[in-house]
Amino acid sequence: MTPLLSATNLQRSYGTLPVLRGINLTIAAGEIVSIVGASGAGKSTLLHILGTLDRPDAGDVSLAGQNVFMLNEKQLARFRNEKIGFVFQFNNLLPEFTALENVCLPGFIAGKPEREVRERAQLLLETLGLPDRSGHFPSQMSGGEQQRTAVARALINQPAVVFADEPSGNLDSHNAEELHKLFFRLRDDFGQTFIIVTHNEMLADLADRKVVIRDGLIE
Repeated sequence: MTPLLSATNLQRSYGTLPVLRGINLTIAAGEIVSIVGASGAGKSTLLHILGTLDRPDAGDVSLAGQNVFMLNEKQLARFRNEKIGFVFQFNNLLPEFTALENVCLPGFIAGKPEREVRERAQLLLETLGLPDRSGHFPSQMSGGEQQRTAVARALINQPAVVFADEPSGNLDSHNAEELHKLFFRLRDDFGQTFIIVTHNEMLADLADRKVVIRDGLIE
């Protein structure tokens, strides 16, 4: 079976400091993979390259059948918007927009019909347990609600994969556990693929597969 994502011999240095020293990784559709390792091991660098936010010094990434670094910047931005969702430690919601409007934004950027985007955004908010929060601004929501809104935004364009960088790092233990359960429910209900960088041992151990990075290499 062709993997959804494959990375081959990824290398990345910052100045004279090698951060990734030849990473090889394949991920299947519908898989939840956690990436763990000490601070500075290269976890976030790897996530940013897999998510096309950064380019490697050497190596290739293929996602959904596309060698992503063969694309120019404009093509890559479009591919990223349509095929990839992101959830970060800090939710990055725009404070001047409501929850519904925040969720809609990637759909509008992709040029999809407004009614279709709004209906899907409302459905996602309901699915994620926020049916009565669509008209609320981020400042009117709890941290857990904000992060679930960010997850809905990541899902609006039905991405091939969602990358999450310390998604529960800013949440208390209860909200962190609820977010973790949500990822698995989305995988079970919709076949969603997640790649998650985390220091949370419980989340890392729940994943289908735990990838440990040490000194820029996968153990």
